[in-house]
Amino acid sequence: MKIRVLGCSGGIGGSLRTTALLVDDDILVDAGTGVGDLPLEGLAKIDHIFVTHSHLDHVTSIPFLVDTVCWMRGSPITVYGIKETLDILRAHLFNWRIWPDFSEIPNREKPFMVYRELAVGETVEIKGRRFTPIPANHTVPAVGYAIATSRASLIYSGDTCVNDGLWRAVNDARNLKYLIIETAFSNKEREVAAVSKHLCPQTLAEELEKMRASPEVYITHLKPGEGALTMREVSQAAGRWRPRMLENNQVFSL
Repeated sequence: MKIRVLGCSGGIGGSLRTTALLVDDDILVDAGTGVGDLPLEGLAKIDHIFVTHSHLDHVTSIPFLVDTVCWMRGSPITVYGIKETLDILRAHLFNWRIWPDFSEIPNREKPFMVYRELAVGETVEIKGRRFTPIPANHTVPAVGYAIATSRASLIYSGDTCVNDGLWRAVNDARNLKYLIIETAFSNKEREVAAVSKHLCPQTLAEELEKMRASPEVYITHLKPGEGALTMREVSQAAGRWRPRMLENNQVFSL
């Protein structure tokens, strides 16, 4: 399995793209603005989208993707998420006011898009690749994902703050090679981070103390203009875990 980073920023501007991970060529984990960099033939190959939560920086490309490629496909795109997240997408995005409801187009019997509800801890296996929602702690209902093959695993935190459930998943993961974890704000904005339920470098370091595993640690969701500052603070507070900044087009193998 190859996991390519299409976007990992907390905002846009220049080369910055919001969160999206491409698994091989047919699965997305989140669908932020980075999805738009794929060529048309690449977009048409996407069969599955696993969503962490309903915020726009993680779902904004789903409407455009479905609208762009639906006519080119013989089967619907499946959008996976916890019930609360899918309910928000139904009510506030694919609602005929913001965007057409592609779960009813061209008809409900043969739609261009279908939803599949998942529960935390429920594993979906697609051609030997396993995706399991894990707990997240955010301002809306949210999850992260454990992504695994028979050989190794990667954990992606999604948007979260203090979260013991994440560390249970990390510590229980089999052959964990990589941890991708958010740190959206610098320390000077610790109060903002707490209110918006994100991590800052100091809280990241406090959370990493709960980890018994020893994966490579990558930092995602940095706010535009504060990446260098935040990563310096991450290195100062959490340097013993040797965290690195996640980058566009980085590829992980499992």
